[in-house]
Amino acid sequence: MNRRSQLGPVTKSTVWLLWLFLLGCALAMGQNSYTVSGTITDKGNGETLFGASVLLAGTSIGGITNEYGFYSITAPAGEYTLRITYMGYNEVQMKINLVQDLKNDVEVSEFSTELDEVVVTADEPERALLGKPEMSVVKMNMGTVKQMPVVLGEVDVLKSLQMLPGVTNNGEGTGGFHVRGGAQDQNLVLLDEAIIYNTSHMFGFFSVFNADAIKDVKLYKGGIPARFGGRVSSVLDIRQKDGNNKNFALTGGIGVISSRLTAEGPLFGDKGSFLVAGRRSYVDLLLKAAGEENSVSFYDLNLKTNYAINTNNRLFLSGYFGRDAFKLGNSFDSSYGNASGNLRWNHIFNDRLFSNLSAIWSRYDYDLEFAQDEFEWVSSITNYNLKYDFKYYLSDAFSLDFGANGIYYDFDPGEVNPTADTSPVNPLKLDQKRALESGIYINAEHKLTPSLILQYGMRYSAFSRLGGQPISEYANDHPVVYNSLLGIYERGEVIGEKQYAKSETIETFGNFEPRFSLAYLLNEDSSIKAGYSRTAQYIHLLSNTSSVTPLDVWTPSGPFIKPQLSNQYAVGYFRNFLDKAYSLEVETYYKTVDNRIDYIDGSDLIGQNTIETEILNGEMRAYGLELLLRKNEGDFTGWIAYTLSKSEQRTLGGNAGGPGINDGDWYNSAFDRTHDISISGAYQLNDQWSFGTNLVFQTGRPVTYPNGQYVYEGLSIASYAPRNSDRLPAYHRMDVSVNYKPRKYQNKRFKGEWVLSIYNLYNRKNAASISFGQNLETGANQATRTAIFGIVPSLTYNFKF
Repeated sequence: MNRRSQLGPVTKSTVWLLWLFLLGCALAMGQNSYTVSGTITDKGNGETLFGASVLLAGTSIGGITNEYGFYSITAPAGEYTLRITYMGYNEVQMKINLVQDLKNDVEVSEFSTELDEVVVTADEPERALLGKPEMSVVKMNMGTVKQMPVVLGEVDVLKSLQMLPGVTNNGEGTGGFHVRGGAQDQNLVLLDEAIIYNTSHMFGFFSVFNADAIKDVKLYKGGIPARFGGRVSSVLDIRQKDGNNKNFALTGGIGVISSRLTAEGPLFGDKGSFLVAGRRSYVDLLLKAAGEENSVSFYDLNLKTNYAINTNNRLFLSGYFGRDAFKLGNSFDSSYGNASGNLRWNHIFNDRLFSNLSAIWSRYDYDLEFAQDEFEWVSSITNYNLKYDFKYYLSDAFSLDFGANGIYYDFDPGEVNPTADTSPVNPLKLDQKRALESGIYINAEHKLTPSLILQYGMRYSAFSRLGGQPISEYANDHPVVYNSLLGIYERGEVIGEKQYAKSETIETFGNFEPRFSLAYLLNEDSSIKAGYSRTAQYIHLLSNTSSVTPLDVWTPSGPFIKPQLSNQYAVGYFRNFLDKAYSLEVETYYKTVDNRIDYIDGSDLIGQNTIETEILNGEMRAYGLELLLRKNEGDFTGWIAYTLSKSEQRTLGGNAGGPGINDGDWYNSAFDRTHDISISGAYQLNDQWSFGTNLVFQTGRPVTYPNGQYVYEGLSIASYAPRNSDRLPAYHRMDVSVNYKPRKYQNKRFKGEWVLSIYNLYNRKNAASISFGQNLETGANQATRTAIFGIVPSLTYNFKF
């Protein structure tokens, strides 16, 4: 009997990608051409420019600069005009005679030297990059970010991203962000390649990113390139400034609750530069001066330096250190924060091969101290990451990205220590967990015709849960069981535990992750794009609250918690019109996630050493339509963003038995927003006055309300509706800002501006939560609505020297 093997869908996609890769290599090798390469930098401060367009005028030959400003273009011998464009910068054109390989570094100058002035012009290479096979990618200009109205005077990268389609948060005063119906922990957030585990200050009011230290912000909502792995929803890639290598400069601002100062300048002559940026709140000082015992504060410190060994080798050293502190009288103290460091080596092997080697360290920890009970609780996650990335420009029609990385994780879920001999609390340390995640990838960008460009690649990721801890064993191998008599899920029966030595591996996972996207130019002003990506996530954030808190704990995949696996499909239409003054982006997507955990009713995650007894594995799906209409030039610029979407979760009983959560039916995820409309505008009246406004409307967040009550032994007990079947009231607000630049600063090196912002102009009391209880005097049931912000005015003075 003959047996025919059948290829699975992932294996079939691998075969197709391999075939395309070999075809591209063959075509590239068959060409006889020369290469012009170099680095594009800002003429004023020496910063490299990521995403600058470099074209040979009159041809379809060109490309964009990578994260370090490097470009490489290969073309047949001949005379050309090299054209460099970048948003907010003057266009550069220069004649080149390509009869041999050329090294050509170019400096470009800004339109204006005003204080982060936003100038948007209609240059076709930059406008939406119609022919670039990138799907669902957002690149934010820092000048645009700084023009937007803000809460309490703090410019916020994350809140600016939430004004775009497919990106939301969980309400005011909540940390993190959600992309296309995904959870906060499904976003990979990188600051100079280092993982940031908590993106919030002051419990979500502000982000950890100091806008004065940031150069580039790029969010991949889908179509995630093969070089990224480890998360299933999005990648937020943020790059710090390198530092001004031309002149010493100071930038800063004084606001109502915090101030910031950035210093940068050249080092080692013209071979290097440095940047030091600090930010600190002073709410704690104001509270202390007012005689308050409570206190809240945060600080950031961004550091970066670089040194050019020679024209082909450059070293970078960067770091971030941020922390929050919260004190409630003499009874409670809390602090939490991120820290990271990255040592990088850029090396140019030749005019076609660029590489970057990075050694990265990152840590997040929190510390709670309870003075009354005389004990403290500490928890942390630390990782060490080594990665090596290459970019190989084989020809104008074919380029390759490839590389490898390995991340070692150290999870410390919690430790309790008495702070005094009289403490009634005994020491307790939860099991420390270790894991190793690795990946290799290859990705090709392939121009099949002048109108059709493909991007395809493959990533293979592996994850090993390392030993050094005991693993509980359960009856019938079920950590959760269904009690059919009571109709509830309960913890399984522990029948023993297995001890693993540090040299042993508890569990190993591996996944192929194909990525594919294409762009087809319909004409010079419009294109259609499509993309598919499969991603795997091996670490999970444990939180059964509606929003992320500093006290949430990360845990690795293992015997009872499987990796999350996602498949996302997207199709889009992109168009420039009215002589490129306007642009339209329309995308639709469908995303599935397997092995998404959810929590049984009554789950207890605090101090839990066997987290598998509190969860069930389920699945998630999200789909939607996104529209973005931009006005790109003129005195008035801005956009209208609209998202129509659905995000659902289903958690069956599985091996635990029973119907599952919500009787096994699909239910709204906590991040579902049916409608999300954002309007953002900026108006430049003259060289002194400019204005900005935001208008936001969102469908209310899904919640579970009680739908009845009964009395048992004299107690009134609530019964609840199906999970997340109700919603908070719709969220909406309007923000405005006014920027004023005094004329006396216009022709001087010192420049200053005043920024007046009003957050929530019409004082909407948006519900952060609604709680239910009984009025003790009347005995009637009542609902209490909690709002975080009403109208919030703020005044900030920014300066640059």
